[in-house]
Order: sequence, then structure tokens, then C-alpha cells
Amino acid sequence: MPLYDYQCQACGYIFEIRATFSEKEEGLHPVCPTCRSIQTQQIVSAPLVIRSGGDGGALAPSGCCPTTGPGCCSN
Repeated sequence: MPLYDYQCQACGYIFEIRATFSEKEEGLHPVCPTCRSIQTQQIVSAPLVIRSGGDGGALAPSGCCPTTGPGCCSN
């Protein structure tokens, strides 16, 4: 089941709701678990990106510019 992030407009608390796609389509109206307010709004969180490849997902060394292509490293 997917997780959806919500933020309470009354107290600012951010929380997750686990719901099926059909529950989401029907409309979720979660209550804030902290202050019990019904003034909640879904927020979009950054997606989790998992890289795969021969480098084991290692990041480029410091000083490299991965968007400009090979040969741009200062090392």
C-alpha cells in the first residue's frame, strides 16, 4: 500500500497515511494525530531514487560535474 504525506494546517505536524489506491480515489480526509484537526492537506515529498549500475551506486568524486559528461573531473 502506498504512503501519502499530509501536513496539518492548524499545528504544522507532518504525518503519513497508508491507503489503497481505491481509498485514495474515494478521497482521504485524515485527522491530525497530534491536535485532532481536520484541516489537513496532502504534501508532495521528494521521490526516493535508487540507482543501479556497476559502480554500486557510488557518487561522483568531489570536483566532478556529472551533468556535463565524461572528462570533466578535476582529479
